[in-house]
Amino acid sequence: MTEIAFHFNAPDKVTYACRVARKLLRQGQRLVIRTPLALMDPLDAMLWNMAPQDFVAHCRLGDAPELLQASPIVLAHDDACELPHRQVLLNLEGGVPPGFGSFERLIEVVVADDEADRAAARVRWRHYVQRGYALVRHDLAQGV
Repeated sequence: MTEIAFHFNAPDKVTYACRVARKLLRQGQRLVIRTPLALMDPLDAMLWNMAPQDFVAHCRLGDAPELLQASPIVLAHDDACELPHRQVLLNLEGGVPPGFGSFERLIEVVVADDEADRAAARVRWRHYVQRGYALVRHDLAQGV
């Protein structure tokens, strides 16, 4: 069963996604970042412009198949049916990501000062609980 963790009180989704991507890449894990189209370009740019020692290789869903296979991190904004790996899914969108159950882990990111984002997270939380998933809560404001 997919391990699901909610990371609450993130300063913003793009910066936090970059931090998670860097950490998972260092651990040798593969990641799909599901993002709204409006965040795709800022996220892509921030990943490319991190410090040289923090280089985070990535590509976008829809790139050449060889690139998708070689990239440890894939940015996606539509259904994740053609992904080359299903290790970790980082959800930056407001809804339950389609196919989340085929991933080993799901990380839900919730922004600190965004009531709409918090309300959407509560809906997703209930969705997972109703389906029998045990959820882990990480409060980033407390450093936990």
